[in-house]
Amino acid sequence: MLKTIALEEHYSAPHLSAKIDPAIVSARGFRPRKVSPERNPLVMLGDIGEQRLKQMDDHGIAIQVLSHSGPGCDLLEGAQGVEHAKAINDYLASKIALHPDRFRGFAHLPLREPKAAARELERTLREHKFVGAMVDGTTNGLFLDDPIYDDLLSCAEELDVPIYLHPALAPAAIREVYYSRLPSGTDRVLETGGWGWHSETAIHVLRLVVSGALQKHPRLKLIIGHMGEMIPVMLARFDDMFEQDIEHLNEPISAAILKHVWITTSGIFTQPPLRAALDTFGIDRMMFSVDYPYSKNEAAKAFFDEINLPKDQLEKLAQGNARRLLKI
Repeated sequence: MLKTIALEEHYSAPHLSAKIDPAIVSARGFRPRKVSPERNPLVMLGDIGEQRLKQMDDHGIAIQVLSHSGPGCDLLEGAQGVEHAKAINDYLASKIALHPDRFRGFAHLPLREPKAAARELERTLREHKFVGAMVDGTTNGLFLDDPIYDDLLSCAEELDVPIYLHPALAPAAIREVYYSRLPSGTDRVLETGGWGWHSETAIHVLRLVVSGALQKHPRLKLIIGHMGEMIPVMLARFDDMFEQDIEHLNEPISAAILKHVWITTSGIFTQPPLRAALDTFGIDRMMFSVDYPYSKNEAAKAFFDEINLPKDQLEKLAQGNARRLLKI
């Protein structure tokens, strides 16, 4: 059986999240989910041990690259946020050290303090051998294209590590206009995994392109999940629509995306999106992921087992591309 490396696999540090004022957490939009107790991802997030390892063994996952999920340092100002990020990263490193052949880590960064975020990325690579960073949506209403993040993007370039652009809850103003006044439950799903998360991450990528941030940082490497966050089916449309308005850029939108972005299969386990991704991004830019524990390892494995590709291409998708990009 061909083993896989899974890149968008989440964990939490409940003892650290508990230190954040619940009122701040609630104001950001975090709400309880309606899930069965035996499959509650908020409980499963906290396990970075035997239960998780058994799930990996049962479904052919050799390595998980772990990233923090839930309320984090983006809710905390100044030095408090910086120290909280360090505590989360040190906690993850302590867990990885128990199973160094099975886990790797993406750094959690204090993005309210951009210069400190760059320093923390460097520290986690130097001290903990992390393989990059994960950035969740906006911070204080800003994406990474804002000039305040130039140091962070330059740091990622110099260290030659990717930044995984991950979705997050919408800013309050966006939530109010786009996702409110709907039947209970549907508002949350529309804002998150049902649509909003994917469009937000696509916008994040597009802002990095059209702002000129990727042109300014030509060696920056980005990862996005969920089979490309709808971008594969829109590449040609981007070029058609932006053609008259990108004189400040030295290449078409699609060319910039295909140069800087890798995509994972996280949470999307049907064949048509895979074919669209393969036709646009190509096999060398694609990597397996699950989105554990929000998506099931069982579904990801069943999907992977159905993929009809030559053996060498399947190996690239399973783990070869991830090993090369993350230097595993």
